Amino acid sequence: MGQRSIIEPFRIKSVEPIRMTTREERERFLEHAGYNPFLLRADDVLIDLLTDSGTAAMSAEQWASIMRGDESYAGARSFYRLRGVVEEIFGFRYVLPTHQGRAAERILFSTMCKPGDVVPNNTHFDTTRANIEFLGARAVDLPIPQGRRPSEIHPFKGNMDVDALERLIVEVGAEHVPLVMLTVTNNSGGGQPVSMANIRDVRAICGRHRIPLYIDACRFAENCWFIREREDGYGSKTPREIARELFSLADGCTMSAKKDGLVNIGGFLASNDETLVRQESRLLILTEGFPTYGGLAGRDLEAMATGFEEVLQEDYLAYRIASTAYLGRRLTEIGVPIVQPPGGHAIYVDAAAMLSHLPARLFPGQALVAQLYLEGGIRAVEIGTVMFGSTDTETGEERAAEMELVRLAIPRRVYTQSHIDYVCEVVGDVFAQRDRIAGLRMVWQAPPLRHFTARFESVCAPSSPNDLSND
Repeated sequence: MGQRSIIEPFRIKSVEPIRMTTREERERFLEHAGYNPFLLRADDVLIDLLTDSGTAAMSAEQWASIMRGDESYAGARSFYRLRGVVEEIFGFRYVLPTHQGRAAERILFSTMCKPGDVVPNNTHFDTTRANIEFLGARAVDLPIPQGRRPSEIHPFKGNMDVDALERLIVEVGAEHVPLVMLTVTNNSGGGQPVSMANIRDVRAICGRHRIPLYIDACRFAENCWFIREREDGYGSKTPREIARELFSLADGCTMSAKKDGLVNIGGFLASNDETLVRQESRLLILTEGFPTYGGLAGRDLEAMATGFEEVLQEDYLAYRIASTAYLGRRLTEIGVPIVQPPGGHAIYVDAAAMLSHLPARLFPGQALVAQLYLEGGIRAVEIGTVMFGSTDTETGEERAAEMELVRLAIPRRVYTQSHIDYVCEVVGDVFAQRDRIAGLRMVWQAPPLRHFTARFESVCAPSSPNDLSND
């Protein structure tokens, strides 16, 4: 008997209608939004793959937890429940709730970084990099070489290049490296996992140089599943056991619970450093709220605590990873170039390979995003030169990112296989007409994080090979 289909390990208890739109309507909506999916109205989107952050469907138990929320300003029992769950799973003694992950990042970096510092990461995501650079520090990406090659197969393409880390620390001096971060899974690098062996190697380097190691933990459960499936010695361990080992190697973590917390809002900052936490608490009070609620309602704390317990359930993780792999397999079968192997939370289309007639200055990733919406009402996000490039203020030339990707991020417990099949059909139709897709010109931007609000206009594709330079 062959392998049976992976089914959703839940029943659907309530539904939300989505509106079908015509191509003519989408043309109008897209032009009005300046070809930027962030500026589209959600009601005008059919399948929303813009992000997996805060877009999950909460469970019946999470909704029940909301009713148990204690809304006391200080010392609410909901905080102590969350703290207990975080201590059990993540192992850290001190927990500061925040309204989402970027608030935790801002507090951490504001406390630890100063101008001229350097913060290494396997790959920083957008808000992480922006929070570091806002303080005058430098965010440095150190992925392994395989992580920069989309089509190459490697079980842990999210790993950090430990030799490059050692060289960087020696070059700038350990006193200028306030912390090292590892993002699990590596979102900007294609949602790829980090191995336990790599985390141990990074921990050893940090230990020798007396530098704290922090984990960007927003997709920790998915990373733990990949460790169990792909790394020797972990096949018999539970995701919870792997998570506890992973975080035992770190000095702290930032968490956006809007991902692997299965909630629509929330996060936390955790560590074992009491002195540091006192400093962070003062900043938390100034901008977020009292340290036992951190800008959240008690019901949000309860939903987070329940979500952290549910996300480590093996039936859920098997379904989650298999459904993403299904999308990746279907797209690969029709020839669409993607980051291989498929990651945990998203499929990343290699827009540079798919739209090879468009140079980076015509933003092939953004052009592909626009075409997906135009063709089928699918909203995705560019992770390439729009997000990670920059415009030279003196020459006006565009500095290209190393990869031009389009992320199809799958919300947790939201879409069924028929929705994903529809996505495959639309991407296939776009792939079939890829040579006719025009590029885009950026007509307005506002640093930092320009991708959220930038506006574009359509331009004709280059007609001469001499126009295809990425310079």
